[in-house]
Amino acid sequence: MKDRDRGKIRNREWASQIRDFSGLRFGRITPTDIDGFIDFQDKAFIFIETKHGTANLPYGQKLALQRLCDASQAAGKWSLVVVASHETSNDIIVAELPVVLIRMDGKWRKPNTPQTVRSAIDGFLSWCEMQDEPIFTKR
Repeated sequence: MKDRDRGKIRNREWASQIRDFSGLRFGRITPTDIDGFIDFQDKAFIFIETKHGTANLPYGQKLALQRLCDASQAAGKWSLVVVASHETSNDIIVAELPVVLIRMDGKWRKPNTPQTVRSAIDGFLSWCEMQDEPIFTKR
């Protein structure tokens, strides 16, 4: 894969397949998905979830993301969950989506000012670096 193609959809026909988790029910527990994950050199983890329109994060999915983020933080990794909204039925340009909710340092927060997924991640990385933790030097 050429470097300029990183992050692009490679297998569009496979990406459109629906995953049926109905056979993976354990009482009231069923699988959830995460739309995106970034691992910055095993120092910082970012989990991304996108929702259409004003759809809320279902309780179980929110709890799973919360626990994953908090457990990562407890293990010594800077961790962030970004929940973003979109209105399109076409390809979703995740970097440009507006952020509706974030989780960091054990708290869910709505952004104080409008921000995109990209700007939220850039801000998080800058914050990590202010904690004397160089995370990623090529932005």
